[in-house]
Amino acid sequence: MAVLSDPISDFLTRLKNASSAGNEAFTAPCSKIKVEIARILQEEGYIWGYEVTGEGTQKEIKVKTKFNQQGKPVLTNVKRVSKPGRRQYVSSEEVPRVLSGLGIAIISTSHGVMTGTQARKQSIGGEILALVW
Repeated sequence: MAVLSDPISDFLTRLKNASSAGNEAFTAPCSKIKVEIARILQEEGYIWGYEVTGEGTQKEIKVKTKFNQQGKPVLTNVKRVSKPGRRQYVSSEEVPRVLSGLGIAIISTSHGVMTGTQARKQSIGGEILALVW
């Protein structure tokens, strides 16, 4: 298996590809940050759910993608903002609003991974991981 320089980007790409291809679920190597991103996506209604399987270094996260009644994916697009080569940090006032509130920003803060709305309410800045709509 290939060594990934940006595992979060790989996870988000798998999510976007699975949704656009109409796949009901996909698996990816597991990490704590990916589980937190999946938790936020489930809370915000972009995926049905997720589960962690395996033990030790063989852990995987299985994500069930969500579709509307017409069979179209709920998740339209995902954009990775902060990358290993160029990190993007913002203060609580600079947290972006995605599509005027129709999407979410996922932010890694000192209080954990949260949405942009939650970070704004708690007046916490951090690293913008992704924009989801």
